Formats: sequence, C-alpha cells, structure tokens
Amino acid sequence: MAAMEAELPVMTLESLPTDPLLLILSFLDYRDLINCCYVSRRLSQLSSHDPLWRRHCKKYWLISEEEKTQKNQCWKSLFIDTYSDVGRYIDHYAAIKKAWDDLKKYLEPRCPRMVLSLKEGAREEDLDAVEAQIGCKLPDDYRCSYRIHNGQKLVVPGLLGSMALSNHYRSEDLLDVDTAAGGFQQRQGLKYCLPLTFCIHTGLSQYIAVEAAEGRNKNEVFYQCPDQMARDPAAIDMFIIGATFTDWFTSYVSNVVSGGFPIIRDQIFRYVHDPECVATTGDITVSVSTSFLPELSSVHPPHYFFTYRIRIEMSKDALPEKACQLDSRYWRITNAKGDVEEVQGPGVVGEFPIISPGRVYEYTSCTTFSTTSGYMEGYYTFHFLYFKDKIFNVAIPRFHMACPTFRVSIARLSLQQVT
Repeated sequence: MAAMEAELPVMTLESLPTDPLLLILSFLDYRDLINCCYVSRRLSQLSSHDPLWRRHCKKYWLISEEEKTQKNQCWKSLFIDTYSDVGRYIDHYAAIKKAWDDLKKYLEPRCPRMVLSLKEGAREEDLDAVEAQIGCKLPDDYRCSYRIHNGQKLVVPGLLGSMALSNHYRSEDLLDVDTAAGGFQQRQGLKYCLPLTFCIHTGLSQYIAVEAAEGRNKNEVFYQCPDQMARDPAAIDMFIIGATFTDWFTSYVSNVVSGGFPIIRDQIFRYVHDPECVATTGDITVSVSTSFLPELSSVHPPHYFFTYRIRIEMSKDALPEKACQLDSRYWRITNAKGDVEEVQGPGVVGEFPIISPGRVYEYTSCTTFSTTSGYMEGYYTFHFLYFKDKIFNVAIPRFHMACPTFRVSIARLSLQQVT
C-alpha cells in the first residue's frame, strides 16, 4: 500500500491544466486577480490573460467593445489606466457613469441645448482645491460625478428640472464645483452645506450636507425651508430629497429617462404621474400628474403647495359628432385630517376648451394643504357641439399629493424644549 502511494504523482499548481485554472480565475474580483500575480509565476501569467479583464472593464468602468477598439489597448491595460485615473471612485463610478450616459442619450434628441450646456469633467486637483477652500471633504460619489461633468453653464432651462405656473417659474441648473464652493454655507441653520443646484429666478437651491450637523445626516440632499414664524434665522427646516448624492442623482435620472418627468418645450418638468391616476368616460380620458413646490411651501406654519397637470384627450376613433366643449368643473378636495372642501366654477383656468376626436387639451393649476398630504377628485361638465342641449359629466380620477419627508430645525426643537 505504501509503495502504491509513493508512485502517485504529486499535484502542484504548476502541473494543473490551464483551462480549469482560467475558469477559476474568471470568478475572482479584480483585487483577488491582482493578488494572484504575487502568488507564483504561473498564476501571474494566467491572471494577465486578457479576456479575464474584459468583465471588470465592463462592470466597473462601462468600457464597451467599441471603446476598446478605438483606444487600441488590451482589456488589462484599459482597466489599469482607468483605475489610475478614477480608481478611488470604483464603488460609485459605474452607477454615476450609467446615469450620465442614459441622461445624455435621452436628452440629445429632445433637449440638445441642455446637453450642450454641460461642462467637461473637473480634474482631481480642482476637487482637491475646493476641499481645501471649504475645509471639508467632498463625498466620493459627488467627486466621481464631477469628474465626468463639472455641472453646467448657468443657462435656462436647467438640467435639474423646471416648473411653470401663471406667475411663477423655476428652473434649476446643476452648479459647477467652483460656483458651488462659493455658495458653501458656514452660517447657523445651513452649516457645512454645499449647494448642488441654483435657480436664477427664485434663488432656490438644493443642498448636500458634507458634514453631519444641526440634525442633518452626512451626504443628505435637501431643500431648505426657513421657519416663517421664527425670529431666529437658523430655524431652517428641510425637505429631504436624497440620502446620498448617488441616490439623489440616479433617482432623478431614472424619472427623466423613463418618461416619468415630461419634456415640455425643451424643458424637463418635474411632474410625477401615477399610471393608475387615469379615468375614462365614454370617449374621453382624463389623466393627472402632480408636483410639490418646496419654494412655495413651509413646515411652520404648515403650508404645503402642490401643482397638478391635467390631460384631457378624446379617442381618435370617436365619431365626429362626439365633439364637445367643457362648461364647468367640480372639485372635492380632502386633506389628511379628512376635512373636505368643494369647489365648483365655470371652465378651467379661464378657458372653455373644445375636445374633438384625437385632440388633447392640457392645463396646469395648483392647490395648497395645511396637512402634509391630501387628495382631489371631481368631474367636468361638457355639452356636445352638435347637440347643445345634451350635457354630460366626465370623471376626474382621484389623485393624491404628499410632501417629501421633512425634518424640523434644531433651533425650533431647542426652543420648544425650553418653553
């Protein structure tokens, strides 16, 4: 028995077949693949097998076959070169780069001026200089995004969405890092907050908290909301928009490229449409999308401002004699406490639209609640153009409105504790 055992060949790493080893290596992450280079000469040679690096280039850097051909490099050298440039962002780069690529691809045929307003990416030394200027570290995912695009030129419309009412207009630009640094806040109420966006019409900004302070979590993105009843300027409530820069940016892009935010007159309008918020009466379909306006809202006193966009459409297959005109509207408005207000009046926004087969009529209006949420429903009354004595009602689907999560200011909480 001992003699037989002595005759068995000794299996070593050097004697293992190449194909099984390459298969095993193909399951390793790039870190482990690099570590294999230091184990043995054989593993060092195998871990340099170029097809092994293809997956990592695609996973972490989103490098396509076409880009590889253009650069005329092997996959491993592409991975290493990219890592030497943006390696510190490897945990964020793919998600941020995909969001930028998807956004530009979607906007180029629809809002070309907006895409042209984007700036080239910032350099590492530019971002390091901003950190030195403000005395705080920038979040890595924020830095990663600005390496790809350093915000946009201050133009209208802004990349981060618009909103228009009869006497109110908002359009938010994505600030470049130097402009953002100039708006870095050290004052009470917004301490350690960096503006991400700016609207030249309203002065509105979305901020990111680069440090945890005054009740904010680090990296949180929010709209500021001054307490209108407080004398203390540090009493600033917050409407929370994202837990991190990645969360904030990718969720916004997702809404845009999915068609959730409509493109109207070359602008992104931040209306949200619930697919279930549609009602059809006969040949007429009514759908509703809504938006919360933080710049016209306040937590204290409770005043939450919403705008809604109504689309009224008659089926193109309807008979010509179904053409009709809107006479009046009826609304039943209910807040979160169950309080009900009824509103009835002629036309909509001062108009009496005519609807015919295949035609669409859209309008926007607004409402406010003293509670953080509420809903509206109702109907329109129409008369037929060819049978003017015949009137009928068209249902407006119930649509809900709710303000984002908010957090009251530390200054107000401290005052309440004292009193």
